[in-house]
Amino acid sequence: MTTVALAFKTRNDLPAETREAMVALLNRQLANLVDLHSQTKHAHWNVKGEQFIALHKLYDELAEALEHYIDDVAERAVALGGYALGTLRMAAAGTEIAEFPEDVVNGLAVTDALAARYAEAARAMRAAIEVATHANDLDTADLLTEISRGLDKWLWFLEAHLQ
Repeated sequence: MTTVALAFKTRNDLPAETREAMVALLNRQLANLVDLHSQTKHAHWNVKGEQFIALHKLYDELAEALEHYIDDVAERAVALGGYALGTLRMAAAGTEIAEFPEDVVNGLAVTDALAARYAEAARAMRAAIEVATHANDLDTADLLTEISRGLDKWLWFLEAHLQ
């Protein structure tokens, strides 16, 4: 993934090296979230089977929640004086999320594939919280904690279909 030094002046009182590290951290999470969003929409468009309408609607609700997380992460990176690397190509270059299997369309198999990817995103988010906390950027840690809670909630929704 491309890294960008601090691009914008700010009166934010976090040290420049902390802000630069947090912008890089936020851009990694942004890549994961943009990728997860596109995979969730892929699942929404392609799901088939007995539970089609319920899953189709659920996946759309998940994608909508991800849009808010994406916006918050990108805006935090810019607020710290950085540049949000938010295009699909940038996300593809930086994501830690496994690619969605092309041939999976059955409702429960799609749900299982999505659940695995939501778990990956939540794991990466928790690791980022730890880094932000250690860097003493508690605002970034708080934002990522809120997103982590949301990802865990959506993972619960997905896994409930599988149990």
